[in-house]
This record gives sequence, C-alpha cells and structure tokens, in this order.
Amino acid sequence: MKTEKVSRVQSTTVLVMAIAILVPSMIGFVMKFVEFIHTFQGDVAGIFAITPISNYLFASLGFFCLLIWATMNGMFHDIERPKHRMLEIDQQLDRQK
Repeated sequence: MKTEKVSRVQSTTVLVMAIAILVPSMIGFVMKFVEFIHTFQGDVAGIFAITPISNYLFASLGFFCLLIWATMNGMFHDIERPKHRMLEIDQQLDRQK
C-alpha cells in the first residue's frame, strides 16, 4: 500500500514538473515561430527566414518523433536499471582481477 502511495506521489510530481517545463517551452516555440512568420511576411529581405523556419520545424519534428519512438519502445520504463547493471558488471570485472 505504501509503495502505491509513493508511486502516485512520484507520478504526480513528474507530471507537474513536466507541465511546468513543457508549457513555457511550447509557448516559446510558438512565439518564435510566429516571429519568423512575421519577419518573412513583413519584409522582402525577410525571405532569408525560410531556411531557419524549415530547419527549426524539421529538427523539432525529428526530436518529437524520437521521443514518441522511445516512449513506445519502453525506453523510459525503467531508467534506473542501466545504472545498476553497469555497477554489477563493474563488480564482476573487479572480482576477475
């Protein structure tokens, strides 16, 4: 019962932290995108903004796809296990010496 409560508190904390970080990031992304669009539309010399806008969107889309792929493949399921496994392997190697 106690583990369920800890798990629920931990999940809630992670959700709150994710929202606190992702919402301002998303707002910044949208504001920068709108700024790029206004630069492109408002000035003939603003045509230079097409390349940064394209790069910005493609890079963001690529990282978003990687995040979805990693989540779907369970890469964030047990993030503590690799660290423990590395220490176990290190102990085995130390015993062999």
